[in-house]
Amino acid sequence: MYYVAHRLFAAHDRALGALIARKLADKAGHDAVFLPFCDTDEEALVAPVKGLRLFELDQDRLRTITGMIAVLHGPSLDDGVCMEIGYAAALGVPVVALTTDFLTYSAGERTTRWEFPDPLVETLATRIIRVDRLGEPEDVLDRFDAFTTRNGVQVELAAAAAVNAVLTASQGPHPLPVRTLVRPGTVFLEPSPYAPHPAALHEAARAQATAVMTPSRFTARDSLAAARSDWDMALRAESLVLDVSGPETPPGAALLTGAAAALGRRVAAFQPRPTYTHAHGREPNWRNLMIQYGTRTHLGDPQALAHWLAS
Repeated sequence: MYYVAHRLFAAHDRALGALIARKLADKAGHDAVFLPFCDTDEEALVAPVKGLRLFELDQDRLRTITGMIAVLHGPSLDDGVCMEIGYAAALGVPVVALTTDFLTYSAGERTTRWEFPDPLVETLATRIIRVDRLGEPEDVLDRFDAFTTRNGVQVELAAAAAVNAVLTASQGPHPLPVRTLVRPGTVFLEPSPYAPHPAALHEAARAQATAVMTPSRFTARDSLAAARSDWDMALRAESLVLDVSGPETPPGAALLTGAAAALGRRVAAFQPRPTYTHAHGREPNWRNLMIQYGTRTHLGDPQALAHWLAS
């Protein structure tokens, strides 16, 4: 079973996911592909708590898959897709990350560049498919038609390459599932790059924990090695506290949410200023539903963290 993870909130994003799913189904079989929103019938689904039901349906499939194509574009990565990547990676499922983004990223002007805004993404991806240039120009009189065609060719090439990559990855040696010994009493704090990290949050964690760990990938000389170390450190912690503040949940927090959900780790989301989203038939969500139900616990201030850790 293959899972196509993609942004859901605009028609062109859903159409891209459908294109990839179609190409994958042509090679793997129609029943071997799961496409969120489409296969959960999100627009028509009626449930007492719709967002929770959608999360449960997606999680059920994530536990059965043999490969994932994850579509990631731009400096603000979709938090639901990142959560799904973290979930799959924790279970040892090969993840092919697909991007047509022409930007690369780094912590400084002359430091090591990353394919995505957070180097943790590429340490978890089994393979990255990057098609960052338009298709070859054609002899078309209208420049807008020509530009449309060149973008279409670029997307078709990227989708085909990602499908071939995930089929190959699923047949070869798989990444190993996460199997780490949890250190009792330890807390991993993942800050948000979009908001100041409140010192009171760290103090509240230290008052209750035997050790408080924080990531180093954005300041280390070797950011990719540090990202791997951050991942291992986070999943050895007994409790994870993830600052999900920002326009979307930061990629690192979203990736760790998925891993914690897959492994049954104790995890809480810290967000002092939530913004709620609303969709037809769905309860208000304070973050992407994959984050909201992947963490379950929502902390609004450092004092709430102290109570949660003590409980």
